[in-house]
Amino acid sequence: MAFRDYLDHYLPALEAEMQAVVATSEPSLRDLYGMLRYHLGWQDREFRSIVGPQPTGKRIRPVLCLLCCEACGGDWERALPAAAAVELVHNFSLIHDDIEDGDSTRRGRPTVWSVWGVPQALNAGDTLFTLAHQTLFRLADQGVPPETILAALRILLVACQRLTEGQFLDLRFEEQEKVSVEDYLFMIARKTAALLAAACELGALVAGASADARGRLRTFGHHAGIAFQIQDDILGLWGDPAVTGKPVGSDLRRGKKTFPVLYALGQEPSLHHLLSNAACSSGDLKAAMALINRSGAQEAAREQVLKEASRAVQALQEARLSGPAADALTDLVQQLAFRDR
Repeated sequence: MAFRDYLDHYLPALEAEMQAVVATSEPSLRDLYGMLRYHLGWQDREFRSIVGPQPTGKRIRPVLCLLCCEACGGDWERALPAAAAVELVHNFSLIHDDIEDGDSTRRGRPTVWSVWGVPQALNAGDTLFTLAHQTLFRLADQGVPPETILAALRILLVACQRLTEGQFLDLRFEEQEKVSVEDYLFMIARKTAALLAAACELGALVAGASADARGRLRTFGHHAGIAFQIQDDILGLWGDPAVTGKPVGSDLRRGKKTFPVLYALGQEPSLHHLLSNAACSSGDLKAAMALINRSGAQEAAREQVLKEASRAVQALQEARLSGPAADALTDLVQQLAFRDR
């Protein structure tokens, strides 16, 4: 099966696992958990269930976890709590990122903070963070040994630390005059790649894979994560807002130093002046985009995506996995590298 087939196969059980975690019977907490369910794409802002397509996001990280479990010969259903935990951590980070970045829309809808305010959005994010780690203990209900659950908890906690380190650097880079491409790659290895790497390792861990296989799959997730983020950078500048759900030029307005921007800054010194203007006008943005296009930044970013995708596939091959699930992991890398949203 292709990755899309596995996504469709896993998704009902994954959503059921997450819905069981993000629930409360306490009437006074209805609105708190309603905010979580709104952010996760299950409800609207009046906390009514959404009928039809739900704005849930891609669910790439938890599906990676389940795929890696199956590719290592394990029962993917045993890994459902680990997969759900990874997705809840990811969404905790998105709620906080939206606050820190001042983004008022995500997945085509108002962000949690823009609807309910920053203080309650912080509470919502913190609740998801806590629920994520509690969810790992549901592995015991799947017959996973306590020592494996403890190891899983450590993997997820380290990933959370790396993720927040990356977010710190990302925000600091906005105010930092000189940032190199190497600095940026170090940052996204934490902010984006760390959680994808953890998702892969957790799936292999639950499957009982060897330490070597777990390490290879962690490396696979690391490089896939970097490819994913740089492709995201490309879409942030050249993607169709109607498809991506992201406003054009938001990263440039905030001074975000993404891979294409940093590459262009190295090629076009005059770009510094345009991007250093705190009140970046529409004219400045247009001029900046012209310089970025002239620099060859899009081509350089695309080359880096392909390089990271190749490294991911190599790590997967070194893990010596075979079968449909392993093939789907390779297919996923290709989808990440060429996606349009």
